[in-house]
Amino acid sequence: MMQHEPAAASTTRTLLIGRGLRAFTDGYVSVLLPAYLLALGLDRLDVGLLGTATLAGSALATLAVGAVGHRWPQRRLLLVAAVLMAATGAGFAGFSSFWPLAVVAFVGTLNPSSGDVSLFLPLEQARLATVATGPERTSLYARYTVTGSLCVALGALASGLPTWLAAMTGLCLLDAMRMMFGLYGLVGVIVWLLYRRLPDDHGEAESRPAALGPSRRTVFKLAALFSIDSFAGGLVVQSLLALWLFDRFGLPLAAAGNFFFWAGLLTTGSQWLAPRVARRMGLLNTIVFTHMVANVALILAAFAPTIEMAITLLFVRSALSQMDVPTRTAYAMAVVTPPERAAAASFTAVPRSLAAAASPSLGGALFAAGILSAPLVLCGALKISYDLALLYLFRRQTTHDEEAGDGSGKLSRGL
Repeated sequence: MMQHEPAAASTTRTLLIGRGLRAFTDGYVSVLLPAYLLALGLDRLDVGLLGTATLAGSALATLAVGAVGHRWPQRRLLLVAAVLMAATGAGFAGFSSFWPLAVVAFVGTLNPSSGDVSLFLPLEQARLATVATGPERTSLYARYTVTGSLCVALGALASGLPTWLAAMTGLCLLDAMRMMFGLYGLVGVIVWLLYRRLPDDHGEAESRPAALGPSRRTVFKLAALFSIDSFAGGLVVQSLLALWLFDRFGLPLAAAGNFFFWAGLLTTGSQWLAPRVARRMGLLNTIVFTHMVANVALILAAFAPTIEMAITLLFVRSALSQMDVPTRTAYAMAVVTPPERAAAASFTAVPRSLAAAASPSLGGALFAAGILSAPLVLCGALKISYDLALLYLFRRQTTHDEEAGDGSGKLSRGL
């Protein structure tokens, strides 16, 4: 059941603004993080280990939301997440040695990738699921994803600010980078103030959050498949992809920021088109086939002989690899009952950080060993395997929207 229009519009607007602010900070942090950690005197393996710590901590927090989060209002949990974000920024700006940073990374909200893997994600997705149904829900998730992608791109562009500040003011580059992590914490405070405006959780009894029940088996199958995709993605999170560009081609930090800005714009455009493509192809086909082409491009980029060719292939990947994000979210929300959506969002989001938690360390170790192409090839191959398995297992899956007869069947069908 949809919320009344004014309340729905207010909730949507607040969540989209919060998503945009967080994505902006994620955009520059994911590019700055390896350069910042290396400037602190840490090595490349440490960069991978800290990436693992951030993803593992996010996964456990998200798993807790899925298991017991329905006992507390979503608004309260979102405010707790904002407090953690503020503390994370302060910790990374203030600490310099590995173990304090590892603790902050584990309990905080830092995101080493261009996609959202934080505690915020399942809470925001579940809240958005209450304000729209069927095709409108897919469009709403596309707006949510596009907002994030666009702001991630702007944030990546802002990763060049420390270099500019150091050149213009004479400030030490390390101190300029510390300021960016301080800004991350400040945005956490702003998000806390913003989410205080959300209305208290409410709704009809049949749509109030509940633990997983009749859809448990479906959700666990999706979570298992998403774990493959997430483990693969962790091998080339944006921080490690930036490190690959630094090591393989000697790309300067400012140029890397520009690359990730334009890559983010391509991602944004593709996500904006995702609902239109899904109306023609179906959600499942859109998820699978655009993703497969993107991963072929990633594998080819690993062997590109020049920076120009590598960047072109990575741009192709950026234009297609995230088109599955709004469609995948809409699909997951469509195949479970309304009361289970908050739990399903958490349990299907957990693999995005839990299964990916080990892979940044593996990617960092491969880079440290000088095997620069291996993480990209392994990532692409595993993701293609995920696509084929998802298509095989869910090609005949019906959705609750179809059963309700709301006209969204074409959006939800696979083959």
